[in-house]
Amino acid sequence: MASQLRPNNNKMHQKRERRLFSTSDDSVMMKQVQATHAPDGREVDVKPIFQILDEIFIQIIARNVEGHHEKREQETLETAAVLAEFDMLDSLAFIIQKISCELSCKCSGGGDAHASTMVLLNYLSNYSWHAKVVLTLAAFAVIFGEFWLVTQMSAENTLAKSISLLKQLPDIVENSTFLRPQFDALNKLVKVAMDVTICIVEFKELPSEYISEDTPPMSIASTHIPIAAYWVIRSIVACASQIESLIGMRNESIASATEAWELTSLAHKVNSIYEHLKNQLAQCYVYIDGKRHMEAFHNLIHLFELVHVDNMKILKALIYAKDDHPPLIQGTTKSKANLEVLRRKNVLLLISDLDLSQEEIMILDNLYKDAQSRGETHYEIVWIPIVDKATWNNDVNREKFEYLQSLMAWYSVHDPFIIEPSVIKYIKEMWNFTKKAIVVALDPQGRLSSPNALHMIWIWGNLAFPFTREKEESLWKQELWTLELLIDGIDPMVLEWMAEGKFICLYGGEDLEWIQTFTTTAMNVAKAGRFELEMVYVGKSNAKERMQKMIKTFATRKFSYYWPNVTSIWFFWARLESMLYSKLQHGRTVENDQIMSEVMTVLSFDGSDQGWAIFCRGAAEMARAKGDTALTSLRDFDKWKDNIENDGFVPALKDYLNQLHTPHHCNRLILPGSTGGIPEKVVCAECGRQMERYFMYRCCVE
Repeated sequence: MASQLRPNNNKMHQKRERRLFSTSDDSVMMKQVQATHAPDGREVDVKPIFQILDEIFIQIIARNVEGHHEKREQETLETAAVLAEFDMLDSLAFIIQKISCELSCKCSGGGDAHASTMVLLNYLSNYSWHAKVVLTLAAFAVIFGEFWLVTQMSAENTLAKSISLLKQLPDIVENSTFLRPQFDALNKLVKVAMDVTICIVEFKELPSEYISEDTPPMSIASTHIPIAAYWVIRSIVACASQIESLIGMRNESIASATEAWELTSLAHKVNSIYEHLKNQLAQCYVYIDGKRHMEAFHNLIHLFELVHVDNMKILKALIYAKDDHPPLIQGTTKSKANLEVLRRKNVLLLISDLDLSQEEIMILDNLYKDAQSRGETHYEIVWIPIVDKATWNNDVNREKFEYLQSLMAWYSVHDPFIIEPSVIKYIKEMWNFTKKAIVVALDPQGRLSSPNALHMIWIWGNLAFPFTREKEESLWKQELWTLELLIDGIDPMVLEWMAEGKFICLYGGEDLEWIQTFTTTAMNVAKAGRFELEMVYVGKSNAKERMQKMIKTFATRKFSYYWPNVTSIWFFWARLESMLYSKLQHGRTVENDQIMSEVMTVLSFDGSDQGWAIFCRGAAEMARAKGDTALTSLRDFDKWKDNIENDGFVPALKDYLNQLHTPHHCNRLILPGSTGGIPEKVVCAECGRQMERYFMYRCCVE
């Protein structure tokens, strides 16, 4: 009858020393470990060895997991060809065999684990830290692999059976219940030792051109690598001891709880080392990525300074440099496309986040299709979405991206993450992108025509082609402050009224009581003055949902003519903002530019809580006022109506408005802070004094 196995005195002594050592001073051990390290510069290519080790350990673990063996068979066949190519140097085969013998001899006698580890470290003193751990793992893989080959094949192979009998190895199948905790703990320790080894090897392979050993993430890790190597080798010693302890146990019953607990405790310690190294390695990769991105950023700056025969180098640097797959999606056909379709063409890069509005897409779509139909102003648009990886991993953002993409007739990148971080940095720092969409114009040679052509596109559409600063200046020289400038491209009906010489009143605001009173009073004045007045409601900026409600109200209450869609209202205010920013980019001020002064006045009207109105006739006659002043002037019609005969209605109204003007006023100009180009100094369009600057944070949930 089999007797119960009891640990001998040597093993008990070994366990006691392990426990004592676990509480010893790590700094003392660190000095001992460092004293063994005397590398002579020899280089060891550990990659082929490591791939073999990975295959050995995966095979062994697979055989220990029920049902996993079948899944590994195909992978094993695929790996066999790769492994066959490795031709290891004789010197490495010899050192691996030597360490394997040391492990077998030192671990079979129940010696001190620390002493055994130090022997191995001294033996490997001339090797680098990553080579020490890989070679020791390889030596253990020979022991571990041979053990499993013999035990697994002994049931069907007479040679394996004979060796198993000579070694008196236990029957793995028969003793599986007793051995399972032991081998589970052993496999976990081997795995975590492999994990730490991978980290040590990765530290060795970090590119020295981007990170040096005295750089903080690397220097901190370097101080921990020797102790990590020590604990990996010590773990291997423990595993080898466990395997060697099974020799001669064929006829003994197995009691493995204590051994399994020790291996588990060691695995816990080594895993803590792994987590720390993994964290340091991650910091090193972040540092390296930062260096690479900064290098790519400066390369991009330099690239834009060079002269090119076409735009391909620039576009590849900005969008996608590889040739492995097409980076673009064509808007109409939704087919993939290479960057070649953009060669030597004017290219507009539409850069935005996923909050790009449908109104912006709709206006651009009309302009793009118009340009496509006219050969003389041909250009291509490419949408480059700037997204945050941290918030991307959800279906909502993916669906939003695909939905916006489906609305576009032009090209877009097939995946937002093909855009490199260095390019995003360039876009933000050199082209001042923050949140609001911008359109960067590149000429057929890839030269920058405009860092943001969106302003001139909103103002003049395709007339601004090729979207250069010189073209923008030329167009401004042709402009005057007229109703046509205000309404161009939005509503042909209003321009027809202007051509017919009708009196026109543009007005805005959200106060329904004021709107009803004002429109009624204005129409009564027109009736009394016996002239035809057309009134156009242009709404309020940045209030899409509220404007939709206002449109429904106008449809019911019939205050006046109105735009039946929010796109026209949005475009009216977007063009005014674009006029302001365009003027600012050209260094204009309200003191020396009438158009800028009038634009700022209308924008300040919109920034107030009141309504407002602009009366005009033809190209030259215009008068504007805030809601209360405009309403007062109409109510006082009898006081200035006699001047109409000599001056005309609009000039007479303007004169009376000037009489009503008082020095007391409070004008607010609200500018989107994410557009860029906001000046430090802004003067009041009404009195010329410098306006006070405030910061406003707004969240409009409608």
